[in-house]
Amino acid sequence: MLDRIRQLGPGALVAAAFIGPGTVTACTLAGARFGYALLWALLFTTLATVALQEMSARLGVVTQKGLGEVLAETLQSSFWKRPLFALIGVALYMGNAAYEAGNVSGAALGVAAVIGESDAGFRISVIVISAIAASLLWAGGYKRVEAVLIALVMVMAAAFAATAVIVRPDLAALATGLTRPAIPQDGLMTVIALIGTTVVPYNLFLHASAAKAKWTGAEDLKSARADTALSVGLGGVIAVLIVSTAAASLFAAGLDITSAADMAAQLEPAFGAQSKYLLGLGFFAAGLSSAITAPLATGYAMTEIFRIRGGSRSFAFRAVALSVVIVGAGLSLTGVRPVTIIVTAQFANGLLLPVIAAFLLFAMNRKTLLGRHANGPAANLAGAVVVAVTVGLGARLALGALGLL
Repeated sequence: MLDRIRQLGPGALVAAAFIGPGTVTACTLAGARFGYALLWALLFTTLATVALQEMSARLGVVTQKGLGEVLAETLQSSFWKRPLFALIGVALYMGNAAYEAGNVSGAALGVAAVIGESDAGFRISVIVISAIAASLLWAGGYKRVEAVLIALVMVMAAAFAATAVIVRPDLAALATGLTRPAIPQDGLMTVIALIGTTVVPYNLFLHASAAKAKWTGAEDLKSARADTALSVGLGGVIAVLIVSTAAASLFAAGLDITSAADMAAQLEPAFGAQSKYLLGLGFFAAGLSSAITAPLATGYAMTEIFRIRGGSRSFAFRAVALSVVIVGAGLSLTGVRPVTIIVTAQFANGLLLPVIAAFLLFAMNRKTLLGRHANGPAANLAGAVVVAVTVGLGARLALGALGLL
């Protein structure tokens, strides 16, 4: 097991990115409101994420280019270059800044679950967490960031697994929820939330760039694929544990909650203080890990799309990444409701996800770029299904954020 953990790499960054406060909250609400019934949606979205992220990692390993670089080169002479770059740049930056606000707020709520809530405590926590993320990003270096994020993923896994052990979910109901797709009444929006918080466009940029930094060529594809399946799979297991914990502790008791922080408060009387502390620790790790990956992905994407050289140690990369941290921290300190921030992020995500997923699928079929490592029929079928779902999801998220649905 220790050897497998040591082999984790770029895939762990993806897991750290998508298991953020938004996912923890969405999973908590899914379990609290619908029990184990929506676990199948998590299984689907985990497999979809593995399919897309494998393509992204393969692109980075084989071509030694990030997704942003391939995008810039492909569209260099295209009429659509400027409008597409504008859409991607604005949507990615705004969406990640909004996500960053949710990330630092979520990590601060994890602290509050343990030490108690207060406005002053929340603000101090936001500032400290933002400073930690900013200092790590400023120091630069892929290996340092990777090591920190792998540690945070392990903390999340341990914390949520321990909480689930304390609560003791119904294993038979859990298995049924994973294998029998059904959408309960009023459950559609929750399904969309579970998928929308897992399959996100900035992870595609992040994974390709991290993969090329980790590995040197096609001979490393086996390691890259194993890392993707293991890391994203671990992220899926963490999400299942959160849903199962909420289903066993809150749905069974008929308790209504609005966030994971409420879940922490509800767990203490029934299962003891240790469950509250474990959930708070998991929520803190989820927020901090995502607070690092969102700016990191934005830095990679922006510098690659606009062909700025120097990698993660360049001033431009650091300026973009740190500005995302600063804007996100500022938003979280303004008193804007977290729900409003997340809706903004979902709107940007809804616009961008189908575009990036479709381009990735297009790029993965270019034999001049990938040679014999281009997509085969099975990968194309999986990719087409994911793109079709993301198109529908993106439209639904964007229209929902505008109040049209």
